[in-house]
Amino acid sequence: MVGIDQVLEKLSTVIDPDLKKDIVSMGMIKDLELNDGNLKFTLELTTPACPFNVEIEDDVRKAIAEFSDLKNFDMNVTAKVMEGRSLEDDVGMATVKNIIGVASGKGGVGKSTVSLNLALALSQTGAKVGLLDADIYGPSIPLMLGMKDGFMEVEENKLQPAESNGLKVVSFGFFAEQSHQAAIYRGPIISGILKQFLVDTNWSDLDYLIVDLPPGTGDIPLTLAQTIPITGILVVTTPQDVASNVAVKAIGMFEKLNVPILGVVENMSHFICSNCDEKHYIFGDGGAKKISEDFKMPFLGEIPLNSGIMSGSDLGKPIMISSPDSPSAVAFRTSAKNIAAQCSILAAKLQEETESESSSEESTSETSSA
Repeated sequence: MVGIDQVLEKLSTVIDPDLKKDIVSMGMIKDLELNDGNLKFTLELTTPACPFNVEIEDDVRKAIAEFSDLKNFDMNVTAKVMEGRSLEDDVGMATVKNIIGVASGKGGVGKSTVSLNLALALSQTGAKVGLLDADIYGPSIPLMLGMKDGFMEVEENKLQPAESNGLKVVSFGFFAEQSHQAAIYRGPIISGILKQFLVDTNWSDLDYLIVDLPPGTGDIPLTLAQTIPITGILVVTTPQDVASNVAVKAIGMFEKLNVPILGVVENMSHFICSNCDEKHYIFGDGGAKKISEDFKMPFLGEIPLNSGIMSGSDLGKPIMISSPDSPSAVAFRTSAKNIAAQCSILAAKLQEETESESSSEESTSETSSA
């Protein structure tokens, strides 16, 4: 009769394609029980948005199927998002596992649209997601979510995010819409507002906080990078040379600040003809892929040009909600899964570094005691 050690040995042959490690050493097998030929355990995946979740599940079932003397097999599949940043170094936001800044070198590339729909795509997998509209001068998220009359309350000196479509949302637009005033502030005040939105907000428990940054390399991106530990930056560009050339400057800034770059997404990548279903590269081809190759960073997806994205944003109906089966929505889901995978990869590296440091400290302590 098969034993627990044999089961674990067989399960250790299943490798997570992203993390390049077996699921047993990663601690993804929980509550394993084996009684009289009845096997039961929980498979805890690293994120509900992992692009390889189904593949991992299938590999586990195939591995267990090799035991012919098992009477019953019961596997419960769950997901627990890994912490992609050092929470010990960020007491003020210790309940937010991953913070993803969405940046671009210039305006007009659809960065806010990408931020919103990626946040919705992650939320639809079952992850707990927040969206921070950090463009103080030109906040657009409330309009795009149909929340022009939305507001944020203050309880116990903490901002309470507004909620929409499963997202926790914070935006200066909630205040600007109520006052009908333009934001006319110098850099230090703008940075102070962002810090308040980050640390003085009751974000609750979040798996991912998407921060929609203003374009360029100004005060807000700098403040985000220097105020709190973040998981990484997602760079949004379009195929044109002018957009990709400016995006490179944003990448350079974050690299100088030692902030990880998760990868690049190309928006308005191509147009899919409704008559022939062929892709037409109206604005050129390969701009984001070239950035990916030059900087050796992941190419995380390409979002097709779709008039429904623009009209949906104007009407407060994002395409992930209004047309979930459209090619654009499918592309957003693919990109969101790739982004989640990159967060898990960074989280695994952070875990390794932490364990290595702890091991080194213990070794030093034992040597000193001796």
